Formats: sequence, C-alpha cells, structure tokens
Amino acid sequence: MSLLIVIVNYRTADLAIDCLRSLDPEVRSLPGARVVVADNASPDDSVARLESAVASHGWSEWAAVRRLQRNGGFAYGNNEVLREALRRLNCPDLFLLLNPDTVVRPGALRALVEAAMKHPKIGIFGSRLEHPDGAPQCSAFRFPSLPGELDDALRLGLVSRLLRRWCVAPPPRGERHPADWVAGASMLVRREVFDSIGLLDERYFMYYEEVDFCRRARAARWACSYEPSSRVVHLVGQASGVTDRTQRRRRPAYWFDSRRRYFLKHHGRTYTALTDFAWAAGFFAWRCRRWVQRKVDCDPPSLLADFIRHSSLVRGFKV
Repeated sequence: MSLLIVIVNYRTADLAIDCLRSLDPEVRSLPGARVVVADNASPDDSVARLESAVASHGWSEWAAVRRLQRNGGFAYGNNEVLREALRRLNCPDLFLLLNPDTVVRPGALRALVEAAMKHPKIGIFGSRLEHPDGAPQCSAFRFPSLPGELDDALRLGLVSRLLRRWCVAPPPRGERHPADWVAGASMLVRREVFDSIGLLDERYFMYYEEVDFCRRARAARWACSYEPSSRVVHLVGQASGVTDRTQRRRRPAYWFDSRRRYFLKHHGRTYTALTDFAWAAGFFAWRCRRWVQRKVDCDPPSLLADFIRHSSLVRGFKV
C-alpha cells in the first residue's frame, strides 16, 4: 500500500530535520512511501534549512518541502498537501499525519501499514507515543464529554473513580484496541476516509481538529484503533509550546476557541454551556483545595480567567 507522510512545520526546522532523519531508513524500506514537509509561512529561515537538509542528506528521492502562503494552522497545513494528493490519479492508499516534534522508532511505519492491510474496516490508526526514555504517553482517547470535563477540572480521587468511564485520557495499554480518537502527532488515515468525510476542519487553528475528524469518521462508520507496535517518540509541546510541561505558559486563545468549537459543533448550545459551567466550577474547587492543601501549582497561569473569558458563557455560541 502506498504511503504519503505529511509533516507541518512552523519555525521548527531543527525538529523537522531530526524527524526526517529518523524517517530515512523507514521510508526506504517501504516502496512508494514519500514525505512532504509543509511549511506554514515560517517567518524564519525554516524553508531554506529544510531544503538544504533534504539535498545534503540525499533525501530528495523521497522527501520534498512545500512552502505555504500563510500560517493557517495544523489542519490547513495538512489539507494543502492532502488536497493535492487526493486529486491525483495515483493517489496514495494511506496518509500519515506526523508532527515535526517526533522521532519514529525502527519499524514504526511498517507496523502501521501492516495493521492497515490486516484490518480493512479500520479507517484510522494511532501510534504508541512515548518519551525518549520509552515511557508511554497517553495516545488513545475517549471523546470529550461533560462528565469527563468535570473530572479533568475537579481532580478528586473519589469523583475520578465514579467518572472513570468518561475519562478522556485513560492509562496507556499494551495491546491494540479500539479508541474514540488518537493523537494527531502520528495518525494514519486511509484514503477512503477522506473520500467519505472530507478533509480536516480548518476552522480549528490548532488542537481538537483530530478529535473532530475521528468523530466525523465514526459517524461515517469508520473505526479508529490504537496500534502500540508502532512506536513514535513525541517531544511533547516542543512544536507548539502549549503542552510543554517544563514551562508554565499561558494557554493561547486558539486552544479555548477550538475546544468551544468542538462542543458547539457536536453537542449544541445547552450541552456546551453546561459543560463550560461544570469545568469552571470544578476547577475553582480544585484551586481552593490546592491552596488549602499547599499542593504544587502545575497549571498554566490565569487558566480559570482565560477559560471563562473564552467560554460559551461569555463568548456566546458562534461556531
């Protein structure tokens, strides 16, 4: 099965080059596999450095760099490459959306392709994401919901046990299993899924676009699966800076906007408003308990104020 790997870069040339370096032996072992790095109009010298690396390392036979006209976000960058590939007569069978802040382990690509060949009714496969030391990261998830949002905000053991069936990020498992959605850092998609439901929703600038895509795929009766034999190192937050746990950064407005859009699009106004209220109330209770118990503060600065400012309770119900 032919494979096209799409990497979206924005000011992360060093990371993208390391990713390409790890892909070199993997792509060469898969006849017909190719890679396109789409640069989202990086204001630095990313394109020049990427093109130089491709040329100097002899990657040009399987890798290309495409300069885009604007920074339209993760979905936009992927779609610009996907749209062109899907129009071709020799359209690839499989597409792998891969973050620039990843390093693929040996055999990771072949494991995904073989899983796709063995399980034709599964439309989306997610890799096992892990830290450089091999420790697993959460890579297979449940769809966000009101109970799950309350659990995420409140962080109370008894409540978490009661709501565990709605936990968005359950502990990683060692075997292949169905998932509601998988991380877009390494997500394999069949061509037929795009034929069925279209491309990623570009109205998400970043975050929640893969959740939305997997939900639309499920509505079209395409299954989603976690494939742990495909191991990919994910340097969490290095590309976006948003989820980097080593630095406490304020969460950007587009994260809240994407979250609000997802709930409004798939659950409607009333459910979204109730979910926003539940999260805000739960998080306020957690902050009070954290202060009383003198727990370490690991949350992004001004998270509650920013959440309320961007919630449906304040911003309304525009999708």
